[in-house]
Amino acid sequence: MAIRTMGPSGQYETGLDVVSAALPELLAPAGGLDQMLAAIAAGADAIYAGLGGFNARVSAHGFTDNEFARGCAVAHAHGVHVYVTLNVFVFDDELSDAVALGAHALELGADALIVADAGLACALRAAIPGVEIHLSTQVGAHSEGAVRLAADELGVERVTTARELTVDEIAALCATGVPIEVFCHGAICIGYSGACEFSALRRGRSAMRGDCTQPCRLAYDLVDEAGQSVVAVEGDRLLCPRDYLGIAHLPELVAAGVASLKIEGRMKNPDYVFNVVRVWRRALDMLCDGAWDSGAVEELERELGRSFNRGFTDAYLRGRSGAELMSFERAINQGVRVGRLVAVGHEEVTVELDAAVAAGDTLEIRFYPGVDARPDVPKRWPQVPCPVDAAAGKRVVVHCKRKVDAGCEVYLIRSAGVLDQTTAVLERMRAEADAIAPVARAVEVLPFEDAAVDGGASTELAGSAGPVKREDFARMVFAWELMDVGPRDERDLSDTTVVLDEVCRAGDAERTRALMQRAGRVVCRNLGQVAMARELGTTFDVAAPVFCANRATLTWLRGLGAGRVCLSAELLGNDAERVAELAACPGVLGPVDADRPEIMVCEHCLLTAEGACATDATGQVRCRDCSRRQQARFLVERDGTRLPVVIDACGRTRIFLS
Repeated sequence: MAIRTMGPSGQYETGLDVVSAALPELLAPAGGLDQMLAAIAAGADAIYAGLGGFNARVSAHGFTDNEFARGCAVAHAHGVHVYVTLNVFVFDDELSDAVALGAHALELGADALIVADAGLACALRAAIPGVEIHLSTQVGAHSEGAVRLAADELGVERVTTARELTVDEIAALCATGVPIEVFCHGAICIGYSGACEFSALRRGRSAMRGDCTQPCRLAYDLVDEAGQSVVAVEGDRLLCPRDYLGIAHLPELVAAGVASLKIEGRMKNPDYVFNVVRVWRRALDMLCDGAWDSGAVEELERELGRSFNRGFTDAYLRGRSGAELMSFERAINQGVRVGRLVAVGHEEVTVELDAAVAAGDTLEIRFYPGVDARPDVPKRWPQVPCPVDAAAGKRVVVHCKRKVDAGCEVYLIRSAGVLDQTTAVLERMRAEADAIAPVARAVEVLPFEDAAVDGGASTELAGSAGPVKREDFARMVFAWELMDVGPRDERDLSDTTVVLDEVCRAGDAERTRALMQRAGRVVCRNLGQVAMARELGTTFDVAAPVFCANRATLTWLRGLGAGRVCLSAELLGNDAERVAELAACPGVLGPVDADRPEIMVCEHCLLTAEGACATDATGQVRCRDCSRRQQARFLVERDGTRLPVVIDACGRTRIFLS
């Protein structure tokens, strides 16, 4: 395998002037040693993996120290970098252990650490000279200001952006000069990264601690105030997005100057990692060779469909977030379409193929029995083995005991060829891993002491973190509530604390800046707003999704100029004892939304489940004028719990505790 060399930009140089840009790093997931070896064999430039318990996929397959060290040795022999995820918030009693784990990972062979907690980033920087730190997507980097602040004030070498950004927004972040990492493939969280407390507040398991129960994949109903369902789409997975697929936008992303293309999947099997990485490797090579065309993209997407997916979407990259983003029908593997039934016999069906299949492939027949079907008709689609190899255009007779109808679509949901190739590759790579001796590194670790909170805080800040009381602030109002006020409204906000939105993208900047200039005080809820408030000289506090779970983070936020820090609802609800000392610090308050805790905010408008959006004469969707938004809506869980839903004038969904 050719070893690629890294240029001074931190990107892998191609030497080819296809799009006048450096080739981005291809970053692959690894939940265990086999996945790491599969990624290396498939052509990854770098790998990210978890080690120990401080990562956002604690239930991934995992590594022993020996396995991780061997994997790093093989990776480095192939010119592949390894990054370790420490991408959860940590408590005061964990900070020293998290720093020690980071140092241990570097000793075993890791090249950089991926961090979401600002306090942990500061502690790692202080304790381990020269450590390379990448900022995780959980931080919610939506804006140029957030990227610059992360680089300047945290000293991170790379920032991973939110998945919701468009190609143009990504390009603007790249223009800051800070290396930008973007997701290019894999599962999507429908809630903004780091802004989802659904699992924590409804199930007691925190997504920001790597223990998400994935409530977005479950079945729900959407009802009006009278309890009547308003759902018009087929399916009940109302919060389940399709999987991210950005391969058609590869030339644009490369031209934008993206430093790294990240594939999601630390919970996936080795065959998934091998197939997805090799296809993306081929795509990058094709781009450099001048072989890129729309026909090639279609074939690449088909190959990617041979691995687990919930259906694919590039909606975010195109600035879309409606129904096309969603997989309403099911939250499990969708596979890839390979044909349709043209004849049905006794326990046999004939499939006319529009894509090649192989003996041993698992095929799924998408059969819809209809609403008048007998109750005993199975609702699960039949899955059948393919008996032979066959090319596109051919017909294959397949054994199927279920009664199905001609015309049904047929999908490949498990590729025997991919499994066989992965097995062969792993046999070779395991032998290589056995033959390479791990190389232990000496990592200097300076004495680390828990950060002390500034004791000189104003007496105005005295108190402890109970629920925020209105008297804790001047008049308090949420920015998203002000969106529905007329554009000419010039109400006096000088005695008002404005709680800003969880999100601050390019399209939000003008509105956010205007509120900061009018408000007496603001509560910033992402790093972009903090950067803007500092620029304008606005008095500001901070609140989740800017997570503060330890005194090191508190000290850092105070150093930026934050007055008061509001803890998240999930910390005070599930971890009150562990944050008791933090909660007693001057100026630390409870959640700003204590009266009505918000469990999720997402770019997707949940009301699209009621049908297509109305458009104006120009064909544009005008969320501000949407009549559906004015009506009460509730998301209903399987146990009957009703969760209030509010859609703001930007079309963003907010879900609250009942």
